[in-house]
Amino acid sequence: MNDKRFPIPVMVTLGAAGQRAVSSVWEAIECLRTYWPSKKGPSYRRALQACLDALDGWKPAHKARHAFISAAREAGVFLDTRLH
Repeated sequence: MNDKRFPIPVMVTLGAAGQRAVSSVWEAIECLRTYWPSKKGPSYRRALQACLDALDGWKPAHKARHAFISAAREAGVFLDTRLH
């Protein structure tokens, strides 16, 4: 399995981990499995599966990125850099 890079990093704020630029599928999986807040709704599960599928070559990285953003929005950890 090779890591897949996101076309544009995703900015999130994850408790003790603080602000983080997530630049790849593997980093997104690490955030989802290790640093994610306890609020793990349907978007969380879809994002984790999309990222695992991207690592296995079943989905492109940009689809995993979109799923990760949806999960981050649902959990309230997404930082929209366009606002800063």
